[in-house]
Amino acid sequence: MNESELKNKPDNWERSLVENLALSSLREQRRTRSWGIFFKILIFLYLFIVLFVALGWIEEGTVRLPDNHTALIELKGVIAADTMSSAEKIITSLHAAFKDKNTKGVVLRINSPGGSPVQAGYINDEIHRLRIKYPETPLYAVISDICASGGYYVAVAADKIFVDKASLVGSVGVLMDGFGFSGTLEKLGVERRLLTSGENKGFLDPFSPLDPTQRKYAESLLKEIHEQFITVVKQGRGERLKDHPEIFSGVVWTGEKSIELGVADALGSAEYVAREIIQAETLVDYSPREGFSDFFSRQRFGQAVMEFLSRSEWFLK
Repeated sequence: MNESELKNKPDNWERSLVENLALSSLREQRRTRSWGIFFKILIFLYLFIVLFVALGWIEEGTVRLPDNHTALIELKGVIAADTMSSAEKIITSLHAAFKDKNTKGVVLRINSPGGSPVQAGYINDEIHRLRIKYPETPLYAVISDICASGGYYVAVAADKIFVDKASLVGSVGVLMDGFGFSGTLEKLGVERRLLTSGENKGFLDPFSPLDPTQRKYAESLLKEIHEQFITVVKQGRGERLKDHPEIFSGVVWTGEKSIELGVADALGSAEYVAREIIQAETLVDYSPREGFSDFFSRQRFGQAVMEFLSRSEWFLK
Protein backbone atom coordinates (compact mmCIF):
# COMPACT_ATOMS: atom_id res chain seq x y z
CA MET A 1 0.00 0.00 0.00
CA ASN A 2 1.50 3.33 -1.02
CA GLU A 3 1.55 6.50 0.99
CA SER A 4 -1.43 8.15 -0.80
CA GLU A 5 -3.69 5.12 -0.09
CA LEU A 6 -2.76 5.26 3.59
CA LYS A 7 -3.69 8.93 3.72
CA ASN A 8 -7.11 8.40 2.00
CA LYS A 9 -8.14 5.33 4.04
CA PRO A 10 -9.27 7.23 7.17
CA ASP A 11 -11.26 9.65 5.01
CA ASN A 12 -13.03 6.78 3.22
CA TRP A 13 -13.83 5.10 6.51
CA GLU A 14 -15.29 8.28 8.01
CA ARG A 15 -17.29 8.98 4.89
CA SER A 16 -18.70 5.46 4.88
CA LEU A 17 -19.69 5.78 8.53
CA VAL A 18 -21.45 9.08 7.91
CA GLU A 19 -23.31 7.62 4.93
CA ASN A 20 -24.47 4.59 6.91
CA LEU A 21 -25.66 6.78 9.74
CA ALA A 22 -27.52 9.03 7.29
CA LEU A 23 -29.16 6.05 5.58
CA SER A 24 -30.17 4.55 8.92
CA SER A 25 -31.68 7.85 9.99
CA LEU A 26 -33.54 8.15 6.70
CA ARG A 27 -34.93 4.63 6.99
CA GLU A 28 -36.06 5.34 10.54
CA GLN A 29 -37.80 8.53 9.42
CA ARG A 30 -39.58 6.66 6.63
CA ARG A 31 -40.64 3.93 9.03
CA THR A 32 -41.93 6.50 11.51
CA ARG A 33 -43.75 8.36 8.76
CA SER A 34 -45.37 5.14 7.48
CA TRP A 35 -46.64 4.22 10.93
CA GLY A 36 -47.86 7.78 11.43
CA ILE A 37 -49.88 7.67 8.19
CA PHE A 38 -51.24 4.25 9.14
CA PHE A 39 -52.53 5.44 12.51
CA LYS A 40 -53.94 8.63 11.01
CA ILE A 41 -55.83 6.57 8.45
CA LEU A 42 -57.26 4.46 11.28
CA ILE A 43 -58.37 7.62 13.11
CA PHE A 44 -59.85 8.97 9.87
CA LEU A 45 -61.83 5.76 9.29
CA TYR A 46 -62.97 5.65 12.90
CA LEU A 47 -64.37 9.18 12.67
CA PHE A 48 -66.20 8.28 9.47
CA ILE A 49 -67.70 5.17 11.05
CA VAL A 50 -68.89 7.24 14.01
CA LEU A 51 -70.47 9.70 11.57
CA PHE A 52 -72.19 6.94 9.59
CA VAL A 53 -73.60 5.36 12.74
CA ALA A 54 -74.81 8.72 14.01
CA LEU A 55 -76.62 9.43 10.74
CA GLY A 56 -78.04 5.95 10.45
CA TRP A 57 -76.11 5.02 7.29
CA ILE A 58 -74.65 1.76 8.55
CA GLU A 59 -77.64 0.39 10.41
CA GLU A 60 -80.73 1.40 8.54
CA GLY A 61 -83.16 -0.60 10.69
CA THR A 62 -85.97 1.03 12.54
CA VAL A 63 -85.60 2.66 15.90
CA ARG A 64 -87.43 0.58 18.43
CA LEU A 65 -88.54 1.75 21.83
CA PRO A 66 -89.96 -0.33 24.67
CA ASP A 67 -92.86 2.11 25.12
CA ASN A 68 -95.72 3.06 22.83
CA HIS A 69 -94.87 5.75 20.34
CA THR A 70 -96.04 7.61 17.24
CA ALA A 71 -94.13 6.85 14.06
CA LEU A 72 -93.10 9.93 12.07
CA ILE A 73 -92.30 9.77 8.36
CA GLU A 74 -91.16 12.86 6.48
CA LEU A 75 -92.12 13.28 2.83
CA LYS A 76 -90.17 16.31 1.65
CA GLY A 77 -89.51 17.83 -1.74
CA VAL A 78 -90.36 16.56 -5.19
CA ILE A 79 -91.87 13.08 -5.36
CA ALA A 80 -89.79 11.30 -8.00
CA ALA A 81 -88.02 8.00 -8.51
CA ASP A 82 -84.53 9.35 -7.81
CA THR A 83 -85.27 11.42 -4.69
CA MET A 84 -85.56 10.78 -0.96
CA SER A 85 -89.34 11.01 -1.44
CA SER A 86 -89.50 8.24 -4.01
CA ALA A 87 -92.19 5.60 -3.63
CA GLU A 88 -89.57 2.96 -2.83
CA LYS A 89 -88.11 4.92 0.08
CA ILE A 90 -91.40 6.14 1.53
CA ILE A 91 -92.99 2.70 1.29
CA THR A 92 -89.99 1.13 3.02
CA SER A 93 -90.43 3.57 5.88
CA LEU A 94 -94.17 2.90 6.03
CA HIS A 95 -93.57 -0.85 6.28
CA ALA A 96 -91.10 -0.38 9.14
CA ALA A 97 -93.47 1.95 11.01
CA PHE A 98 -96.54 -0.27 10.71
CA LYS A 99 -94.61 -3.45 11.46
CA ASP A 100 -93.34 -2.17 14.81
CA LYS A 101 -95.66 -3.46 17.54
CA ASN A 102 -95.05 -0.35 19.64
CA THR A 103 -96.36 1.97 16.91
CA LYS A 104 -99.76 3.30 17.99
CA GLY A 105 -100.20 5.57 15.01
CA VAL A 106 -98.32 6.95 12.01
CA VAL A 107 -97.87 10.60 11.09
CA LEU A 108 -96.90 11.30 7.49
CA ARG A 109 -95.60 14.86 7.54
CA ILE A 110 -95.73 16.27 4.02
CA ASN A 111 -93.94 19.30 2.62
CA SER A 112 -94.03 18.75 -1.14
CA PRO A 113 -95.02 20.71 -4.26
CA GLY A 114 -95.87 17.44 -6.02
CA GLY A 115 -94.10 15.31 -8.56
CA SER A 116 -94.67 12.09 -10.44
CA PRO A 117 -98.29 10.86 -10.43
CA VAL A 118 -96.95 7.32 -10.77
CA GLN A 119 -94.75 7.58 -7.67
CA ALA A 120 -97.53 9.30 -5.72
CA GLY A 121 -99.95 6.61 -6.84
CA TYR A 122 -97.66 3.84 -5.59
CA ILE A 123 -97.53 5.46 -2.15
CA ASN A 124 -101.29 6.06 -2.06
CA ASP A 125 -102.03 2.43 -2.95
CA GLU A 126 -99.59 1.10 -0.35
CA ILE A 127 -101.08 3.24 2.41
CA HIS A 128 -104.51 1.75 1.67
CA ARG A 129 -103.05 -1.76 1.72
CA LEU A 130 -101.27 -1.20 5.02
CA ARG A 131 -104.37 0.30 6.62
CA ILE A 132 -106.25 -2.90 5.76
CA LYS A 133 -103.42 -5.08 7.05
CA TYR A 134 -103.04 -3.05 10.27
CA PRO A 135 -106.58 -1.75 10.97
CA GLU A 136 -105.72 -0.76 14.54
CA THR A 137 -102.93 1.59 13.46
CA PRO A 138 -104.23 4.92 12.10
CA LEU A 139 -102.29 7.09 9.66
CA TYR A 140 -102.65 10.85 9.63
CA ALA A 141 -101.19 13.32 7.13
CA VAL A 142 -99.80 16.55 8.58
CA ILE A 143 -99.12 19.37 6.13
CA SER A 144 -96.41 21.89 6.90
CA ASP A 145 -95.70 24.54 4.23
CA ILE A 146 -97.15 23.00 1.07
CA CYS A 147 -98.97 19.88 -0.05
CA ALA A 148 -99.84 20.28 -3.70
CA SER A 149 -100.53 18.02 -6.65
CA GLY A 150 -98.69 14.71 -6.07
CA GLY A 151 -98.24 15.57 -2.41
CA TYR A 152 -102.00 15.87 -2.00
CA TYR A 153 -102.44 12.67 -4.05
CA VAL A 154 -100.57 10.92 -1.22
CA ALA A 155 -102.29 12.82 1.59
CA VAL A 156 -105.84 11.80 0.64
CA ALA A 157 -105.00 8.19 1.54
CA ALA A 158 -104.68 9.20 5.21
CA ASP A 159 -107.45 8.82 7.77
CA LYS A 160 -107.37 12.57 8.35
CA ILE A 161 -105.41 15.54 7.04
CA PHE A 162 -104.12 18.16 9.49
CA VAL A 163 -102.81 21.53 8.32
CA ASP A 164 -101.54 24.87 9.56
CA LYS A 165 -103.83 27.79 8.81
CA ALA A 166 -101.21 29.18 6.40
CA SER A 167 -100.35 25.90 4.68
CA LEU A 168 -100.89 25.69 0.92
CA VAL A 169 -103.04 22.72 -0.01
CA GLY A 170 -104.63 21.33 -3.15
CA SER A 171 -103.64 21.82 -6.80
CA VAL A 172 -105.69 18.85 -8.00
CA GLY A 173 -104.60 19.02 -11.59
CA VAL A 174 -102.06 17.78 -14.14
CA LEU A 175 -99.69 19.71 -16.36
CA MET A 176 -97.29 19.13 -19.23
CA ASP A 177 -94.99 22.05 -19.96
CA GLY A 178 -92.19 22.82 -22.37
CA PHE A 179 -90.88 25.40 -24.84
CA GLY A 180 -91.16 26.01 -28.56
CA PHE A 181 -88.08 27.18 -30.47
CA SER A 182 -89.19 26.81 -34.09
CA GLY A 183 -89.46 30.57 -34.67
CA THR A 184 -86.11 31.19 -33.04
CA LEU A 185 -84.41 28.67 -35.33
CA GLU A 186 -85.82 30.42 -38.39
CA LYS A 187 -84.47 33.76 -37.24
CA LEU A 188 -81.06 32.22 -36.71
CA GLY A 189 -81.13 30.57 -40.11
CA VAL A 190 -81.05 27.08 -38.58
CA GLU A 191 -82.90 24.28 -40.36
CA ARG A 192 -84.46 21.59 -38.18
CA ARG A 193 -83.93 18.09 -39.60
CA LEU A 194 -86.07 15.58 -37.75
CA LEU A 195 -86.33 12.09 -39.22
CA THR A 196 -88.75 9.56 -37.69
CA SER A 197 -90.11 6.14 -38.57
CA GLY A 198 -93.53 6.94 -37.11
CA GLU A 199 -95.71 9.96 -37.72
CA ASN A 200 -95.91 10.73 -33.99
CA LYS A 201 -92.38 9.72 -32.97
CA GLY A 202 -91.41 13.38 -32.78
CA PHE A 203 -94.30 14.03 -30.41
CA LEU A 204 -94.24 17.66 -29.16
CA ASP A 205 -90.70 18.23 -30.44
CA PRO A 206 -89.74 21.69 -29.11
CA PHE A 207 -87.87 22.60 -32.33
CA SER A 208 -90.83 21.90 -34.60
CA PRO A 209 -94.12 23.82 -34.96
CA LEU A 210 -96.84 22.52 -32.64
CA ASP A 211 -98.95 19.99 -34.48
CA PRO A 212 -102.71 20.45 -33.73
CA THR A 213 -103.31 16.69 -33.74
CA GLN A 214 -100.47 16.06 -31.28
CA ARG A 215 -101.69 18.88 -29.06
CA LYS A 216 -105.17 17.37 -28.96
CA TYR A 217 -103.72 13.98 -28.04
CA ALA A 218 -101.56 15.50 -25.28
CA GLU A 219 -104.60 17.23 -23.83
CA SER A 220 -106.49 13.91 -23.85
CA LEU A 221 -103.63 12.31 -21.90
CA LEU A 222 -103.70 15.09 -19.33
CA LYS A 223 -107.47 14.82 -19.01
CA GLU A 224 -107.26 11.07 -18.43
CA ILE A 225 -104.62 11.43 -15.71
CA HIS A 226 -106.63 14.30 -14.18
CA GLU A 227 -109.70 12.09 -13.99
CA GLN A 228 -107.63 9.44 -12.24
CA PHE A 229 -106.48 12.08 -9.74
CA ILE A 230 -110.06 13.24 -9.15
CA THR A 231 -111.19 9.67 -8.54
CA VAL A 232 -108.43 9.13 -5.96
CA VAL A 233 -109.34 12.36 -4.15
CA LYS A 234 -113.04 11.50 -4.08
CA GLN A 235 -112.31 8.01 -2.78
CA GLY A 236 -110.01 9.37 -0.08
CA ARG A 237 -112.10 12.31 1.07
CA GLY A 238 -115.57 10.96 0.41
CA GLU A 239 -118.44 13.06 1.69
CA ARG A 240 -116.09 15.44 3.47
CA LEU A 241 -115.50 17.26 0.15
CA LYS A 242 -117.79 20.25 -0.35
CA ASP A 243 -119.54 20.82 -3.68
CA HIS A 244 -117.30 23.60 -4.97
CA PRO A 245 -116.61 24.28 -8.68
CA GLU A 246 -112.89 24.86 -8.16
CA ILE A 247 -112.07 21.80 -6.06
CA PHE A 248 -110.52 20.04 -9.06
CA SER A 249 -109.46 23.12 -11.02
CA GLY A 250 -105.79 23.00 -9.97
CA VAL A 251 -105.88 25.93 -7.54
CA VAL A 252 -104.40 25.82 -4.04
CA TRP A 253 -105.95 27.05 -0.82
CA THR A 254 -104.68 28.09 2.55
CA GLY A 255 -104.98 25.49 5.27
CA GLU A 256 -107.82 27.40 6.84
CA LYS A 257 -109.79 27.53 3.58
CA SER A 258 -109.01 23.89 2.79
CA ILE A 259 -110.77 22.84 6.02
CA GLU A 260 -113.89 24.77 4.98
CA LEU A 261 -113.91 22.99 1.62
CA GLY A 262 -113.32 19.55 3.11
CA VAL A 263 -109.95 19.30 1.39
CA ALA A 264 -108.42 18.95 4.89
CA ASP A 265 -109.87 18.11 8.29
CA ALA A 266 -108.40 20.23 11.06
CA LEU A 267 -105.54 22.37 12.29
CA GLY A 268 -102.67 20.56 13.95
CA SER A 269 -98.96 19.80 13.94
CA ALA A 270 -97.25 16.41 14.12
CA GLU A 271 -96.68 16.91 17.85
CA TYR A 272 -100.33 17.80 18.38
CA VAL A 273 -101.55 14.72 16.49
CA ALA A 274 -99.20 12.44 18.41
CA ARG A 275 -100.20 13.89 21.77
CA GLU A 276 -103.92 14.57 21.37
CA ILE A 277 -105.15 12.29 18.59
CA ILE A 278 -102.95 9.18 18.74
CA GLN A 279 -102.20 9.75 22.44
CA ALA A 280 -98.64 8.47 22.14
CA GLU A 281 -96.61 11.63 22.60
CA THR A 282 -93.18 10.15 21.85
CA LEU A 283 -92.31 10.63 18.19
CA VAL A 284 -89.94 8.11 16.57
CA ASP A 285 -88.53 9.07 13.19
CA TYR A 286 -88.87 6.37 10.50
CA SER A 287 -88.12 8.77 7.65
CA PRO A 288 -85.97 7.63 4.72
CA ARG A 289 -82.27 8.22 5.23
CA GLU A 290 -79.54 8.57 2.69
CA GLY A 291 -77.89 5.18 2.34
CA PHE A 292 -74.19 4.43 2.43
CA SER A 293 -74.00 3.67 -1.28
CA ASP A 294 -76.19 6.66 -2.20
CA PHE A 295 -73.89 9.00 -0.33
CA PHE A 296 -70.68 7.68 -1.87
CA SER A 297 -72.14 7.64 -5.37
CA ARG A 298 -72.54 11.39 -5.32
CA GLN A 299 -69.90 13.31 -7.19
CA ARG A 300 -69.82 16.05 -4.60
CA PHE A 301 -68.62 13.58 -1.97
CA GLY A 302 -65.55 12.74 -4.06
CA GLN A 303 -64.88 16.42 -4.59
CA ALA A 304 -65.26 17.11 -0.88
CA VAL A 305 -62.82 14.33 0.02
CA MET A 306 -60.21 15.58 -2.45
CA GLU A 307 -60.56 19.10 -1.12
CA PHE A 308 -60.31 17.85 2.44
CA LEU A 309 -57.15 15.85 1.74
CA SER A 310 -55.54 18.67 -0.19
CA ARG A 311 -56.08 21.03 2.73
CA SER A 312 -55.20 18.53 5.43
CA GLU A 313 -51.42 18.68 5.08
CA TRP A 314 -51.00 17.03 8.47
CA PHE A 315 -52.45 13.84 7.06
CA LEU A 316 -49.47 13.22 4.78
CA LYS A 317 -46.73 14.56 7.03
